[in-house]
Amino acid sequence: MKKIASISLIISGILMLCSGSTFAQEILTLEKALEIAYQQSPSIIQSKMSLEQSELALIQQKASLKSQFSLNLSPFQYTRSTSFDDYNTQWYTRKSMSSGLDFRISQPIKWTDGTLTLSNSFNWQDDDNQSFGAKSTSFSNNLSLNLEQPIFTYNKTKMQLKRLEFNLEKAKIQYALAQLNIEKNVTAAFYGVYQSYKRLVTAREAFQSQKENYELIKNKVEQHLIAQEELFQAEVTLATNENSLADTETSYENTKDQFKQTLGLPLDIDISILPNIQIDSVHVDVNQAVKYALTQRMEIRQQQIAIEEGIFSLIEAKDNNKFKGSISARVGLMGQGDKFNGAFSKPDDNETIGVTLTVPIWDWGARKASIRSTELSNENTEISNEEERKSIMLEVRQICRELPKLLRQIEIARQTVRNAERTYDINVEKYRSGTLTGMELKNQQTQLTDAKNSLTDAIISYKLKLLDLKIQTLWDYQNNRSYLPVDLLK
Repeated sequence: MKKIASISLIISGILMLCSGSTFAQEILTLEKALEIAYQQSPSIIQSKMSLEQSELALIQQKASLKSQFSLNLSPFQYTRSTSFDDYNTQWYTRKSMSSGLDFRISQPIKWTDGTLTLSNSFNWQDDDNQSFGAKSTSFSNNLSLNLEQPIFTYNKTKMQLKRLEFNLEKAKIQYALAQLNIEKNVTAAFYGVYQSYKRLVTAREAFQSQKENYELIKNKVEQHLIAQEELFQAEVTLATNENSLADTETSYENTKDQFKQTLGLPLDIDISILPNIQIDSVHVDVNQAVKYALTQRMEIRQQQIAIEEGIFSLIEAKDNNKFKGSISARVGLMGQGDKFNGAFSKPDDNETIGVTLTVPIWDWGARKASIRSTELSNENTEISNEEERKSIMLEVRQICRELPKLLRQIEIARQTVRNAERTYDINVEKYRSGTLTGMELKNQQTQLTDAKNSLTDAIISYKLKLLDLKIQTLWDYQNNRSYLPVDLLK
């Protein structure tokens, strides 16, 4: 039985590899499958777009804090109007031509939330008024420096900048979490294909073994060595195994299609997988694993950002309907004349300074209610943060307890397979000698099949649980290094 199983497994593996050249089959390792998923997964693409949007929003905000230059031009404007002069009781016509430009340099002040603006306006106007019989030409130039400074309020510019930085950090975290989620889903799907394939190999072995037994029973019945009923039972068992093999083949193809969908591959290409089923036993210290998780888990940082954003919301709530004000100051030079040089020769000084205050009187408790609502929201976020930490600790501790149990299950499953193979080989000999019925042999075959499937399931469960530990703690125990995407989160 061992020789038949080994030969069948080797032949199946060779067929899987050789079919790649015959039918352009693509052979995927887990690493290659993950690489494909990282490039083609819709969730990764969407997370990457969100990350890029957050980066551009922060770039835009930082650019808006630099000096802004603007130039407004009015090259030419002509106006002709007719009006009635009540004093002289006559109609008159006025014609006017003008041109001008306005140049501004505006500099936001990040540290005080104020704005400093340097502006220069130059205008020319030619006016012809028939009512007074006069024609005039004027040139003017206005150079000014303006300051707008809010007082008794928070710095909106710095808060907006900090919020955008938080948004970028959250987008990076979300992108990293999407990668971890892809790794978890793809790995589970990858081993799901391997699991289906192993079931297919086992079903083929069972069918081939039963086919050989059927031919043996058929010959014995023809030689009148055993009863006809044994042949009937062998036919039923063979048909059952053949049907089970067909079902397993269908399940295998369906699992491959689902895996291709997970990777974002076309469904019409043929794939096979090349898994690494080596069992790496790792030593995990529970306390150290919990420490890794609490130090590195990005969900905790998300909660911390939510708490800091809640503080910003509280500052905004307290600023509503609150005593505040602003200072406006302006100094400038204004020149004018009927010739071009007159706009610059003897400018006059212009100064303006003013303070504006907003004093709320009564808001029917709106501000107080808004503040309390924000405080409750912040308290809720802090509770969620604490519960998140507890959940992480609980999950890590459970995984650490389950890993040794899964290793023991693998050893038990291996021993069970060895015993089932020995028992089946012995019972095959009994069946051929006529001391065992077909139904009894079928039961032994079922036990062997179940034992092999249980071993495959135990190996996959251990590998997935080890991956779960890596994702939960962001520590790679197989390579003994941090799994935190530091480059991404910078």
